[in-house]
Amino acid sequence: MIVSTKILFKHAYKRYAVGAYNINNAEQIMGLFRGNLESKAPFIIQISKGARSYTDKRLLEAMIRAADKIFPDAVYAVHLDHGDEAACMDCIQSGFYSSVMIDASHEPFEKNVEITARVVAAAHAKGVVVEAELGQLGGVEEHVSVSEADACLTNPKEAEEFVERTGCDSLACAIGTSHGAYKFSGSQGIHFEVIEEIARLLPGFPLVMHGSSSVPADEVARINAAGGKLKGAKGVDEAQITRAGAMGVTKVNIDTDGRLVWCRVHREHFRDNPENFDLRPPGKVFQAEYAKYIAHKNAVLGSAGKLDEVRALL
Repeated sequence: MIVSTKILFKHAYKRYAVGAYNINNAEQIMGLFRGNLESKAPFIIQISKGARSYTDKRLLEAMIRAADKIFPDAVYAVHLDHGDEAACMDCIQSGFYSSVMIDASHEPFEKNVEITARVVAAAHAKGVVVEAELGQLGGVEEHVSVSEADACLTNPKEAEEFVERTGCDSLACAIGTSHGAYKFSGSQGIHFEVIEEIARLLPGFPLVMHGSSSVPADEVARINAAGGKLKGAKGVDEAQITRAGAMGVTKVNIDTDGRLVWCRVHREHFRDNPENFDLRPPGKVFQAEYAKYIAHKNAVLGSAGKLDEVRALL
């Protein structure tokens, strides 16, 4: 069942975080639904601009509609990830998305406010929820590319003004994470003082953490052992993700980790089965492995076991 993120966020606030997982194909969709039902967790399906054009947005949306029938007990939101204004407007008009993200964080503050406010007005008229972004994460993910020199943490006072002026429903904050598989080096981590101050200025307001994949060391090691060359990849410590969820971060975005699971499964399969040319055997393994990863991540986020509670609110 597709629901509004407002329902999910209200139930989760300062109790746990809802996992927001990016998908691109049928295998990811099947593994995602299975993993969330196995762990009894509400969740958010994220569709990026790149995913919408990978095959065709209509095909991707049709697969999600089919999964909704295959897994009738699932409770989730459908969200556009890192949309520009045109993509947001298209998703709002489609009637399929319950939430969109307008990412104008690369613009000056006033321009970001202007663009975000336009999207909010259009979305709210259709009952669609809006996530906006203030501050810039470093790293590379699909069309989003920000150098570390240009990355900047969210200013809490600006966040307060931004939310008031735009009317957005949740805010993606730059708190030290970054996109991609190379998030940190050394002892870097999340700036909890930024989360704390924003939560103080905006009590009860849902905050979003992007670039939150943990880039598991064992996944990286297995990928490299099967011919990969991911040197120095490091993600967000899972204990920090759990702590952020108790401070007001109600949505945690995870994309890179799913790609790592896909990469590991397929590299190992074709290394160990060089005679195989069928895409289905590794696809079946991936679905099971991705479901297992999703269930694990929901335990970290604290959303595991919350499905019945959320369903009772509907």
